[in-house]
Amino acid sequence: MSDSFQKVTEASGTGSASVFSNPYGPNPSDFLSNVGNFQIIESTLREGEQFANAFFTTEKKIEIAKALDDFGVDYIELTSPVASEQSRADCEAICKLGLKAKILTHIRCHMDDARVAVETGVDGVDVVIGTSSFLRQYSHGKDMNYISKQAVEVIEFVKSKGLEIRFSSEDSFRSDLVDLLNIYKTVDKIGVNRIGIADTVGCANPRQVYELVRTLKSVISSSTDIECHFHDDTGCAVANAYTALEGGARLIDTCVLGIGERNGIVPLGALMARMIVSAPDYVKSKYNLKKLRDIETLVAEAVQVNIPFNNPITGFCAFTHKAGIHAKAILANPSTYEILNPHDFGMTRYIHFANRLTGWNAIKSRVDQLDLHLTDDECKEVTAKIKKLGDIRQLNIDDVDSIIKDYHVEVNTPAVKVVNKDNKDIDELDINEPAAKKQRN
Repeated sequence: MSDSFQKVTEASGTGSASVFSNPYGPNPSDFLSNVGNFQIIESTLREGEQFANAFFTTEKKIEIAKALDDFGVDYIELTSPVASEQSRADCEAICKLGLKAKILTHIRCHMDDARVAVETGVDGVDVVIGTSSFLRQYSHGKDMNYISKQAVEVIEFVKSKGLEIRFSSEDSFRSDLVDLLNIYKTVDKIGVNRIGIADTVGCANPRQVYELVRTLKSVISSSTDIECHFHDDTGCAVANAYTALEGGARLIDTCVLGIGERNGIVPLGALMARMIVSAPDYVKSKYNLKKLRDIETLVAEAVQVNIPFNNPITGFCAFTHKAGIHAKAILANPSTYEILNPHDFGMTRYIHFANRLTGWNAIKSRVDQLDLHLTDDECKEVTAKIKKLGDIRQLNIDDVDSIIKDYHVEVNTPAVKVVNKDNKDIDELDINEPAAKKQRN
C-alpha cells in the first residue's frame, strides 16, 4: 500500500447491522428472482483465453482451475477440445483433477465437435450457434430450420452420454424474438439442463435483459435454467447480469478481471461486489471471498496486465478515503461511506491523510497511532501546517509524521530562562513557542 495511507480499524459497536429488511435485496415483486440463489459458470479458461494477451500453459490452467475451485465457483468452462490438440489435452487433464466444481466445455453446434467433447471427461457440454441475421449471413450461413435440426441432433447425442447440456443462441439480443422463442421451445421440449442467452457484442441494456429473461421464463419448463453471458462493450455487463437474475435467470458467466474477447465479460470480482450487497448471507456462505485477491493477482500476472486502480474490491484505492469529511465519518462509523465491508474480502480500509484535503480528525487519528498527545486545538493547528505544505507539493506519510512530531516537540518544549552570572533572571525567552503553547500556559 502507498506510504500516504493509514490503516483504519472498525470501532467497537460500529458497522453492526440491526435486524432489518435489506433495501438492496431482490424486489419482492420479482417472484422469479434468483438473486439469492444464483450460480457462477467461470469462463476464464474459455472466454478468458480469447483475451488478446492470454496464453495459458497447461500448468497455468491447472493452477487457475484449482484457485477457482477453492473460491467455490459452481462450474469451470474450458476451451473447445477441437480448438487445438493442446486444448483437448488440457481439457482432459483438468477433468482428472477431481475438483468440486463441474467441468464444462464450450463447442459449436456440430456433431463433429460433440463427438470429441463427450470423450474428454467433462461433466457437461455447452453448445452455441449464432441466431442473429448478422451471424447467419456472415458467420455460418445457416437458416433457422437447419439450426433447429442440428441442435436437436447434438443435444440428443450429448444427453445419450449422460452429460449435462446447455444450448445457447449467440448474439441473442440482435436475433429475431420469434426465432429465439421457437428455437428455445424446441430444445426445451427435448430436454436441456440450461438454455443460454448471450449479449455477444455488449449491446443490451438492463431493461432489455429483464424483458427477454421474463419472456423466456414464460415459454420454457420450470426445470430448465437460464444462463446468461454478457459482454461489456458498453459498460453494462454487471448491471445486465444482476437484472437477469432479478428476471429469473440462474447462472451467470464470469471471467477473472473480466478478461475475454475484446474488452471481455462480467468480472468475477465485480459480480461478487454487487451480489454481496444484495444477498450477503448467500454469498458469504457459498464463496471463499478472501481468495479473490489471490485469484485476480494470479490471472493478472498470467496475462501481463495490472489490476485496475478502480477495480471493485481489490483496486488499490477501493477502500481508501481521502476527503476530510469522508475521513471523519469513516473513523466514526465505516458504513457512512462504505457499502462493502473490506474485511469480508480480507482487505483493509485506509485513510489517505497525506494531502491538502485532509481533515483534523484524520490527523488526530494519526497522532494517536504515533502515541503522541495533542489537544484538539493543537491537532487543528498541525493540520493547517500539513495543508499548507500540501498546497506546495505532494506529500507522503513521512512528511506528515515529521510535521506532527516536530510540532509535538515544539508544544512540549519548556521555556528557557537566561540568567546572569549573579543568578538573576534577565528574561524568559520563548524558543519557537507556538501560539497554542502560549495559550495552554
